Amino acid sequence: MISEEVLRSFSGKNVLVTGGTGLIGRQVVDILCEAGAYVTIASLDKIAVNDQAKHIYGDLADFSFCKEITSDMDFVFHIAGIKGSIEVTKSKPASFFVPLLMMNTNLLEASRLNKVQKLVYTSSIGAYEQGERFVETDSCSGPPMDMFPGWAKRMAELQIQAYKIQYGLDHFAVVRPCNVYGPGDNFDPANAMVIPSLLHRIYHKEDPLLIWGDGSAVRDFAYSRDVAEGTILALYHGTPSGYVNLGSGQEYTIRQVIETLRTFLDFNYAFDTNKPVGFSKRVMDITLARETIGYNPTTSLLDGLKQTWDWYVENTAEYQRKVNYFR
Repeated sequence: MISEEVLRSFSGKNVLVTGGTGLIGRQVVDILCEAGAYVTIASLDKIAVNDQAKHIYGDLADFSFCKEITSDMDFVFHIAGIKGSIEVTKSKPASFFVPLLMMNTNLLEASRLNKVQKLVYTSSIGAYEQGERFVETDSCSGPPMDMFPGWAKRMAELQIQAYKIQYGLDHFAVVRPCNVYGPGDNFDPANAMVIPSLLHRIYHKEDPLLIWGDGSAVRDFAYSRDVAEGTILALYHGTPSGYVNLGSGQEYTIRQVIETLRTFLDFNYAFDTNKPVGFSKRVMDITLARETIGYNPTTSLLDGLKQTWDWYVENTAEYQRKVNYFR
């Protein structure tokens, strides 16, 4: 999806990737290292994802640390965030809200002060207000559907907007990804999202695999490599409209996900209709991203699930070495 012209623009550049050990960040790191960039990863995870990148352990909630790591950087990919299930979103809102506010405010301000040439911030589908299909022209005048993490994401977007108004700063881009999955995801069974939770429980032989609801809920699941490419394109082209959506361009029911997994994995499953189904539908319109930054996700659900499964089988314990805000 990324043209040679775009990739060449990163050759020899100093690039910071926050959250470079996460599922989107590690894909961004791999692409940029291959393109010849000098990549620095800032993360609280004590793992290395690419031998060509420099790994720095540190907390983005520390403003001094943010000023240090953004110094002399040409480009910044601010992908670091906090990811967890709907249950922990509701039961531990401060664990989302406070660290997100601190790390976003610090990293964005440090990048402004250090005159970073270009930056892209990774927001979330949760910043939208409640609905079924989300397009960039939505007003977002009501509260976000993912209340506390959604407000934290919106605050960072508003901070970027404030920079544009006061300083004429128009080289900070924003992307709103949907439900992203892939290698490096959070597979902690206590707070994992849908797909990593399913894979973890299949691997550990849950029989039958119990799925909340009746399988009719519709979601937009995008593979991390596709979203990483879209994030790189957003930094390169910018998002003058404010932000662009990064989704799969497809709609999948939870039942479809289960049946796709069953094409290459052997397990039994059952739906627990006494459990809540959650939102009935949450999908993204990616028309603007296609038109303005050339975003074109190509990974099928089957291929993405296979690649994620293969990675997880080889790295089942990695999530235990990553920072977890909910433990």
